[in-house]
Amino acid sequence: MSKRKNAQRSRKYSVRNRTVKATKKYKDTIFRMLFENKENLLSLYNAMNHKNYTDADALQVVTLENSIYMGMKNDLAFILDMNLYLYEHQSTYNPNMPLRDLFYISNEYQKLVVQKSLYSSVLQKIPAPKFVVFYNGTKEIEDVSEFRLSSAYECQTDDPDLELRVTVLNVNEGHNQELMEHCQILKEYAQYVAKVRKYTSLGELSLEEAVECAVEECIKEGILAEFLIQNRAEVISMSIFEYNKDEEEKKLRKAEFEAGREAGIEEGRKELLKQQIQRKLSKGKSIDEIAEELEESVTVIQNLLSECKIK
Repeated sequence: MSKRKNAQRSRKYSVRNRTVKATKKYKDTIFRMLFENKENLLSLYNAMNHKNYTDADALQVVTLENSIYMGMKNDLAFILDMNLYLYEHQSTYNPNMPLRDLFYISNEYQKLVVQKSLYSSVLQKIPAPKFVVFYNGTKEIEDVSEFRLSSAYECQTDDPDLELRVTVLNVNEGHNQELMEHCQILKEYAQYVAKVRKYTSLGELSLEEAVECAVEECIKEGILAEFLIQNRAEVISMSIFEYNKDEEEKKLRKAEFEAGREAGIEEGRKELLKQQIQRKLSKGKSIDEIAEELEESVTVIQNLLSECKIK
């Protein structure tokens, strides 16, 4: 069977009011800009699935535009071979992707069956979902890893009624070499990101100068050359935005860590005080005496006693 015929076997699902054009409400990313091109997206799909499709029109793009939940936006979604693929790009490590993908896929399915009755005795067929995150942050992770929705459940079980698995691929330069060799655009994107990081890490240039140097070097070396020449200003703007966003998120995570550490110290001190109070109570000390010996107010001692439910 020919490749074209194989591609044409992919069922077309009717999706209303769908557009491929990126919304301008949220700033785009270079990854999304590159792979909104259907030829590039098909190349990525082929590399991911060991396929050799050549007809990009067989790929039905169903990316959720204008579908925003708490500032989240679906990057790339498409249907091929009766599967629905949700591709996300992340420059920060995010174990919440299964929950985000749950919202995305629910929205996708709602749109796909909008004209069908779910109360019918006929089983309504839907494309099977495949969830992938392309990660290129600075946190070291394995080439291939997995997030599971069930990891977020407060009550853990070996057999959850609802599970969603997300494959996480490290697409930094030097990782997933086989995948990179089969998708030249992804390989060159990784090289571009590495060059931006190289120049920004030197500390000798402003962020804009560092990005411009990376762009210029890539063009000279034939890395995303045509894309960078045609979209130079937008790429530089996006790269600066993405870098600043990553830096802000790093600061936020550091602040959260420090706050958690301080909270841990405070909690540890409280536990120590409770133990001291219990020992002194067992020796027949009064609350006033305990407060004086521990150099705390009577109110603090009473509150800690209340937390311990000490009579």
